[in-house]
Amino acid sequence: MASETMTQPGAESTRTLSEEELPFILRLSEGLRRFVDAVGRFGSWFMLPLVLITVFDLGLRKTGEVQIWLVENVSAFFGSTLLQELEWHSHTVLFTLVLGYGYIWNSHVRVDLVRENLEFRSKAWLEFIGLTFFLVPYLCVLAYFAFVYAYDAWAIGEISASLVGLSHRWIIKSFLFVGIIMAIVAGISVWLQIAIALFGPRHHRFPLMTIEWPEETGTKIEGKERLDLSKAEDALAVRAKAATVRTKEPVN
Repeated sequence: MASETMTQPGAESTRTLSEEELPFILRLSEGLRRFVDAVGRFGSWFMLPLVLITVFDLGLRKTGEVQIWLVENVSAFFGSTLLQELEWHSHTVLFTLVLGYGYIWNSHVRVDLVRENLEFRSKAWLEFIGLTFFLVPYLCVLAYFAFVYAYDAWAIGEISASLVGLSHRWIIKSFLFVGIIMAIVAGISVWLQIAIALFGPRHHRFPLMTIEWPEETGTKIEGKERLDLSKAEDALAVRAKAATVRTKEPVN
């Protein structure tokens, strides 16, 4: 069910659209957002191999002779060069796949000295113009060169410059292209929302990713609701209350 709230006396009441009432453009925007979110969450898991490989590499290098013995008698995998390349490969995948994720959650770096003091529609126009003429076109050009970069690596069978490094360099270069595409999808998703907010019915409300409705200003941070500690329940008190209720329940 859609909810309604009054804005000002004599003004049309704002109406929060339910999921079933969302127009096709907003449903498309939400589908793109979920896709970018899923890819970003997948990419965030590469923090784990990045940390583990880095710690493992540092530990082996500090042992010195142990690492040499492992390389000579077990596998070349334990060589520091190969491990270091795995480290920056993991970092590259992590960084590229969360580019779009950071944008849809509004957690990327912004210089808000001017923007934060603007009214809602000015913010929306600034976002709309930035997406239309800067972010999306620039990323499309970048995606083209990233594709050529990865394709050339595949065509010539590029390998590491080190004799003991990784082969198939085109794989890691392809992640750069994929990450840029995800950022473009994120930009399109936000652009669709902003377009409806600017040119659609002004009294309709729906979730926004990078700006806040006038009545919600200051209630969110990085796309999530701000936690008001003065109103939040004490977790320990809630657990204690639940435990008290359970002890008073009759035993069958």
